[in-house]
Amino acid sequence: MADIADFARLVTSDHGLSVVSTLRADQTIQSSVVNAGVLDHPATGLPVVGFTTRGNARKLANLRIRPRLAVTVRAGWEWVTVEGDAALAGPDDPAGGLDPDGLRLLLRAVFAAAGGTHEDWATYDRVMAEERRAAVLVTPQRVYSNR
Repeated sequence: MADIADFARLVTSDHGLSVVSTLRADQTIQSSVVNAGVLDHPATGLPVVGFTTRGNARKLANLRIRPRLAVTVRAGWEWVTVEGDAALAGPDDPAGGLDPDGLRLLLRAVFAAAGGTHEDWATYDRVMAEERRAAVLVTPQRVYSNR
C-alpha cells in the first residue's frame, strides 16, 4: 500500500512536477501541472502535499468552493496519487494563526519541499506577494500508486 513517503520519494526525481486535478462547478475535472512536495502542516505537524498557486488561478477558485483534489507525481512509469482535502493559506485565504510573515515562510517551505532553491529570497517573497500566491496543503485521505 502506498503512502505519503512514496510521494515524497518521487518528488526528487523531476522537480516535484505533479498533476493537480480539481472539480469545476459543472462537475468536470480541471487539471494543471504544479511543483509539489511533502512538508509538515504548520498547524498540525502532520505530513501534507503542498504546492503554491497564483491568486487568480482557476484551480484556486475551484478549491475555495470544493476543497477536494488529487495530486499525482510521476517519475518514468512510476506514479503516486494523493487524494484529500485542501487547506488554503494566502493573502485572500487567511489561515488561522498565520500572519503575513508566517505566510511568507510557508510559501518558502512549500517551494523548498518541491525541490526549489533560491539565491534571492527577497525577490521570491516580492513575486509571491505580487501574484497573491496561496499555499495549498493537501491532507492525505487516500494514497495509491502503480506499485
